[in-house]
Amino acid sequence: MARIDLDLSHSYLAHPKNDEDYALLPLKMSFEDGGAYALLGPSGCGKTTMLNIISGLLTPSQGTVHFDGVDQTQASPQTRNIAQVFQFPVVYDTMTVGQNLGFPLRNRKMPEARIKARVGQIAEMLEMSHQLDLRAAGLSADAKQKISLGRGLVRDDVSAVLFDEPLTVIDPHLKWQLRRKLKQIHQELKLTLIYVTHDQVEALTFAEQIMVMSRGRVVQIGTPQALFERPAHTFVGHFIGSPGMNFLPMSVDNEGVTLAGQSVIIPSGMPVEQGELTLGVRPEYTRLAPLGEPGVVSAIVENVQDVGTHQLLTAQVGSRLIRARLGVEHTQPEVGSVVGLAVLVPQSCLYRNEELIA
Repeated sequence: MARIDLDLSHSYLAHPKNDEDYALLPLKMSFEDGGAYALLGPSGCGKTTMLNIISGLLTPSQGTVHFDGVDQTQASPQTRNIAQVFQFPVVYDTMTVGQNLGFPLRNRKMPEARIKARVGQIAEMLEMSHQLDLRAAGLSADAKQKISLGRGLVRDDVSAVLFDEPLTVIDPHLKWQLRRKLKQIHQELKLTLIYVTHDQVEALTFAEQIMVMSRGRVVQIGTPQALFERPAHTFVGHFIGSPGMNFLPMSVDNEGVTLAGQSVIIPSGMPVEQGELTLGVRPEYTRLAPLGEPGVVSAIVENVQDVGTHQLLTAQVGSRLIRARLGVEHTQPEVGSVVGLAVLVPQSCLYRNEELIA
């Protein structure tokens, strides 16, 4: 395994002039040896570009790539010793499952006894031991992608294993099993794994560190808990969570606090900076409260959905819609009624120019 250090930017244009011309804006970051990372963001944010630069399929237009302190910027994928698993399964249909899994090892002239042992270990982890003698041609897309995953994991000498949205073609029920398996494999084999996805559930359940990307930038690096509790950027608050964070315009001056056009009392002991701000609060921490209490705004109920484990209330506060996750024990508010919602709570976040300040 290897520590990977990036200090680069990339544009697909010969002469980039502004930020919009870059697929990756200037960044400096590291992937520690043996870590499990996710690159998370919407389509077109630069995730796959970064992955291809790490693997050597793409050379950055500016900057360097180092593996364990050695400059690999111009090195080929073979020289970098990278394993990569792509979005769609790549298997040899004329080979059996066992032959597919063992191909990277056989290609490196590894002894047959060692190949058999390693293939058996990976097949058992992926629950494919009973399929080793089956030809790949007759298998489902799910099984073929498991072979691709296994072939990426079978070598124990790689610098890193890179996954480019590998579960896209997988049945939703099987996705959960494979995410669990990948986490288990990482814990057992201590491989450096970098996983690209636009699915926050995949990222949050797989990775130890998540790099949230937007428009060619890495806007926050952190644990799943840190991204949820303290989004460093409003984009992270919006992108992480289902539904995402509520945002309300907030103005603070000597006269007091105005939230979405409403005058609100600041809760005792809560420090608030003056100026034009944005308040962010998760639906999980937004609760019903009596009107007039500190931190409470008046809201008009738009909709209440009972989803079994909780109720999801959608309400209008000024020109903004906000959501609150209520327990099933709450009496369901009537649509059109006016309720109080506590939004200035200990878990609230304050933003200026989209960046977290408190």
